[in-house]
Amino acid sequence: MGRIDVNNFDVKDFTQVIASCKGDVYMVTPEGDRLNLKSKLCQMLGFTSLIQGGQIASARLEFTDPEDESRLFRFNLFGEK
Repeated sequence: MGRIDVNNFDVKDFTQVIASCKGDVYMVTPEGDRLNLKSKLCQMLGFTSLIQGGQIASARLEFTDPEDESRLFRFNLFGEK
């Protein structure tokens, strides 16, 4: 399972990228909990604890599909959807 840390991204754009992912995408909380971001409920739980000024400050993500890892890495690097 791949992992990346993402920083300073727009929540709306991020949720659109998550929706386009083929596999599961997990946000790992500082406490070690894994929230499946394909679930809207988990998105709300995860985002509320990390949002600062309308953007996610930092998050650790895990992926079940390598293509999704590439997609989110590009999003984090270039801000592309």
